[in-house]
Amino acid sequence: MVSYKVVFKQLCPPVVWNSLKFVNNRVISKITRRVRKMRNPAKQDLGIYWNKAFADKLENWGEGTVWNEVQFLLANCRGRILDIACGTGKTIDILSKKFSGVVIYGCDISDLLIERAVKKGIPRERLKVCDVTNTDYDDNYFDYAYSIGSLEHFTEEGIVSAIKECSRIVKIAAFHQIPISESGENEGWVKCAGQSYFNNNLEWWINKFKQYHDVVYILDSVWTGGSQIGKWFICLKHKEFNPKESIWP
Repeated sequence: MVSYKVVFKQLCPPVVWNSLKFVNNRVISKITRRVRKMRNPAKQDLGIYWNKAFADKLENWGEGTVWNEVQFLLANCRGRILDIACGTGKTIDILSKKFSGVVIYGCDISDLLIERAVKKGIPRERLKVCDVTNTDYDDNYFDYAYSIGSLEHFTEEGIVSAIKECSRIVKIAAFHQIPISESGENEGWVKCAGQSYFNNNLEWWINKFKQYHDVVYILDSVWTGGSQIGKWFICLKHKEFNPKESIWP
């Protein structure tokens, strides 16, 4: 018989699980029962994004995995880049120190996380507290955009709206790292301690992105966690590009 702790660990994103210093089996049992009853993809819990302990965890979440991968994806890019759901700005800080040919902006729904980014020295005028589904940036303001482990935490309506908004404000391409179900099944909306998220298959996500992008490429990510594996969705806005505007792809 599978223990409650195993079930709970599989249902929770690693960033949440690792933040729990000690979890009593009785507590896990209670929460697990609640999880089964609360799979409501029309509702998203946002409170954790104002949690200081969670913000601390974001400071090293992508080390050795996605933070390496996004550097390869952006190495040949030039111009303005938006970090969607930028959190504490750690990724912006890494990339800004590596590449001189880009100006990286960030947006996030949490003012607490944005303030962490400001403390890193990221100019406040390049940061915005906003809902990613309605950023208020001008059309084609950015050359590129990226998100890392973010869109799966949106409601289904929010995912589609965020992809649409990204297509509106980005001129060339967007790179989205998303954990998908390792089983290959649409396991649906999972809700556990703090973060709710979709754990669905590759096809489900491709269909979402292709509503607003002409071409979508899939790359493997080395990130894995629980019942999920990472994928990068490389979303091109147009089938053809003006080489004077960009040297990628």
